[in-house]
Amino acid sequence: MPNDQGAPHDARTIIAGLRAGLPPAPAALDWFAAGLASGEVSDAQAGAFAMAICLNGLGPAGRVALTRAMQNSGEQLHWDLPGPVVDKHSTGGIGDCTSLLLAPALAACGAYVPMISGRGLGHTGGTLDKLESIPGLRTDRTTDQLRSQLAQTRCAIIAASPQIAPADRRLYAIRDVTATVDSIDLITASILSKKLAAGLEGLVLDVKFGSGAFMKTEQQARALAQALVSTAQGAGCMTTALITDMSQPLAPAAGNALEVIAVMETLTGTAVNAALWDLTAALGGEALALGGLAADAADGAARIEQALQSGAAAEYFGHMIAAQGGPADFVDRWPDRLPSAPVTLDFNSPLDGFIGAIDTESLGHIVVQLGGGRLRQGAPINPSVGLSNLAAIGTTVEPGQPLARVHAATKAQAEAALKQLAAAYTITDQAPDLPPLIIGRIT
Repeated sequence: MPNDQGAPHDARTIIAGLRAGLPPAPAALDWFAAGLASGEVSDAQAGAFAMAICLNGLGPAGRVALTRAMQNSGEQLHWDLPGPVVDKHSTGGIGDCTSLLLAPALAACGAYVPMISGRGLGHTGGTLDKLESIPGLRTDRTTDQLRSQLAQTRCAIIAASPQIAPADRRLYAIRDVTATVDSIDLITASILSKKLAAGLEGLVLDVKFGSGAFMKTEQQARALAQALVSTAQGAGCMTTALITDMSQPLAPAAGNALEVIAVMETLTGTAVNAALWDLTAALGGEALALGGLAADAADGAARIEQALQSGAAAEYFGHMIAAQGGPADFVDRWPDRLPSAPVTLDFNSPLDGFIGAIDTESLGHIVVQLGGGRLRQGAPINPSVGLSNLAAIGTTVEPGQPLARVHAATKAQAEAALKQLAAAYTITDQAPDLPPLIIGRIT
């Protein structure tokens, strides 16, 4: 049972209780989260707290209490809008640019989307980094700017302000250097504290597993999805999770501007990628159903597809880009507005057969090493580099056939990437079973 540990609370007593397997009472977690935000809790105490949770866990009730405590450590957003406020979160993957499609598609269907997003983490790309490859666009918005933009454009994709869940901001930095990132309790509280502070009425989660995801097995992904859904609903936010495949890139590109190109091709109908389209529709359908804008998820998915097909989603995307400082003509002139790398080289198949498997995490590391991600926190990135024309699992190939195109700043970097790609693609004699895109649904 929870340990109330007396009052007043102090970090040493809370950590000692956790170490003994006694989850702190909600009041103790409220105190600890406030201490993280104010600095009263030291880095050493924060690290010990994270390690104790990583080793002993909190249990479902403790997970809800920690999420609420971190949510309440900073500013809470409240909305008075003529439609539901909904959002989506992905646990991260390669070529996953659904947020850039989903936010304007939901807006076109009548929802309001204050999407607080993140930057690249490890081998996975960040939505903010992708969006910022658009010249002039800014993702740092004040609360007043966010309110004004949402009233005008119905959607915004922004960075979390320092006032949103500051306890999580502090604890996350500690977890990154104390090998406590992979705790389901801490992952859950970190993700949801920011989302719930945004005042959402509905949240859809994309929990990925496979070679390009943080969760490598379906069992791990299902456990995280169940923890996220039960915690979010326990904290008062209607939530659904889809468990999806990340054994290969979602879009045929990996890299910031290159993924924006994939998004714009889909929004404008010039080259639609089926997996990207289908997952956007499925996630959007769940969000519209949660917000009461669709009879059920299938009806919602049909509405999202109509928003994409009709050009309405592209129109809202253009409004959002302009509102955040990007070019007013971006939807019409995007090929001229995005940066391009000076060197491109194709990676060609050395054999004939079928693409049997892809080491998708390696593709993410290639993008990072090309300069499209960060090797240290706060480092600048090159938005133009990455991989495009990525062949999918099951593709029939023959010697010399291009499987990927490298976009690099220098020829030496491009050639190094070609060697890494050779190790990332597995060519087989027999056609593999194709992985399903959506494996499960948690409500």
